[in-house]
Amino acid sequence: MWRFSKGHYFGIAILLLLIGLLQLFFYLIDNKISSDDFVLSQEEKKWLLVQNEIDSLKEVNQENAGKIYPFNPNFISDYKGYKLGMTIAQIDKLHNLRKQNKYVNSNAEFQKLTGVSNDWMKQYAPYFKFPDWVTKKSASKFQTNFENKYQKFEKKETKIVVQDINTANQADLEKVYMIGEKLAVKIISEREKFGGFANMEQIGFIWGISPEAIDDLNKKFQIKSAGNLKKIKINELSIKELQQFPYFNYTIAKNIVTYRSMNGEIKNIEDLTNVKQFPVEKLKIIAVYLEF
Repeated sequence: MWRFSKGHYFGIAILLLLIGLLQLFFYLIDNKISSDDFVLSQEEKKWLLVQNEIDSLKEVNQENAGKIYPFNPNFISDYKGYKLGMTIAQIDKLHNLRKQNKYVNSNAEFQKLTGVSNDWMKQYAPYFKFPDWVTKKSASKFQTNFENKYQKFEKKETKIVVQDINTANQADLEKVYMIGEKLAVKIISEREKFGGFANMEQIGFIWGISPEAIDDLNKKFQIKSAGNLKKIKINELSIKELQQFPYFNYTIAKNIVTYRSMNGEIKNIEDLTNVKQFPVEKLKIIAVYLEF
């Protein structure tokens, strides 16, 4: 019977250790090789990007496969007609017309010629695109008919009676285009501040009134009477009193009083142009309300 000495046991232990180390070595080598398989070169990366783009385009093409784009129904081919569900007879009728150098110019003409169903027209007629000259011709015909009818109506219109803006009431003003209840009240309120308008341009300074409304106002109203204009004594009033005038604020009123104290009385409208921040764009209108 074999008996192992301590030396034998030591040798066996060394051998097993070596075998274990070799197995560990080969295991690590295999894992390195496997991981290297996943490291891509620059060329491989570029190829993958291109492939991804191709796949994306394929998806888009598949999505658009059933999509219909606008088309001229006069040029439906055999294949397109088949794809649209038309019969051979219907397609032939269209082609025979084209051989005669004639064309359909509307949805109604197309259905009358081919005999397609109402359901077919509901599905595909919205995609019909006729030449511009055809649509313009139809629009021109419609416009001519409309203009003829409008001219007949226009002749029946009554002549506009021009009213005095300084005597107009709320109901009169509400007849103006784009002037409602609120703006009519605002115009009357502004008129009362002055005792009457001196110029139609004053209405343009009222906030909220559109250019279209002003244009219509000028057609229907004029300054026919001076009204009872509220005059202001430019050389006597204090800052507080001056700023009550609609076109003067505190700063302008203060500058007028300062000008008077430094230069004496204001003699004419030219003197007012020397007042700091004076609203010279309204000078001719303001002058009507001043007493020197």
